[in-house]
Amino acid sequence: MELNQYQIVLVNLDPTIGSEMKKTRPCVIISPNEMNKYLQTIVIAPMTSNSKRYPTRVEVKHNSTKGFVVLDQIRTIDKNRIVKTFERLSDTEIKHVKSVIKETFVD
Repeated sequence: MELNQYQIVLVNLDPTIGSEMKKTRPCVIISPNEMNKYLQTIVIAPMTSNSKRYPTRVEVKHNSTKGFVVLDQIRTIDKNRIVKTFERLSDTEIKHVKSVIKETFVD
């Protein structure tokens, strides 16, 4: 299965601890394609359909539903947690995600 950066995948996040996002939910692949191709792990940001507007949450549309990419809950997972693959974010959504990642973790 080929996995690409900014693709949406359905991931089983359980078991979790404390305030980590739980359940099987859509997530956005954050890791670059070079890593996704050669490693057994990928870096993802979970998505949620209900969220307060935090600076680290990016609004996106998936399956005709409004949701948020939760960039304050980025984590590394084994590819075996992936249940299903979907489309990728739009170019506009990707730009917004990149900008928030840069602002939050780089600048």
